[in-house]
Amino acid sequence: MPELSRPTVQVHQSFVAAMAEFRAEGRGSAEDRSGIGSELREFTRHWSTPAGFASYVDWLRKQSLEDSPRPDGHVPSTTLWWIQDDAYLGRVAIRHRLTPYLRDFGGHIGYDVRPTARRRGHATAMLTAALPVAHRLDITSALVTCDVDNVASRRVIEHNGGIFADQRSEKLRFWVPTA
Repeated sequence: MPELSRPTVQVHQSFVAAMAEFRAEGRGSAEDRSGIGSELREFTRHWSTPAGFASYVDWLRKQSLEDSPRPDGHVPSTTLWWIQDDAYLGRVAIRHRLTPYLRDFGGHIGYDVRPTARRRGHATAMLTAALPVAHRLDITSALVTCDVDNVASRRVIEHNGGIFADQRSEKLRFWVPTA
């Protein structure tokens, strides 16, 4: 049964394969403002070696710390991976607070399921498992967004108790209780 885990070198090969799947569906372009997109652009060359991947895992884990270096406009974020055995299935990122951009478009929680693992309930289960983590970070109601045309993601959010707030540009915004 899959579970949330801190990023780990244990799933190195599966992670690299998943990132290739994301890239094959067009992720990682300059227009892709997602976490996966920026990490594809910045870290792909490091993932090929065990040492490079271990360095990436260490960097990702440190992003949850308040004083870790990060790009301007980025906030501390806890990233957890959805793993079954040694298979990387997806990720969830919990942003500890909202910036104006996150309030409009990104929200507190974002998630991605690797393309070959979609349509199996992983996104719903990941968000369900992430809500108590957000609660421990003092987020009592998490803002979760999805694209207007992403019906599957909207269902994931609503299944987890998401209450529709509004639409801002191409994003639907929902508030999801964390407890």
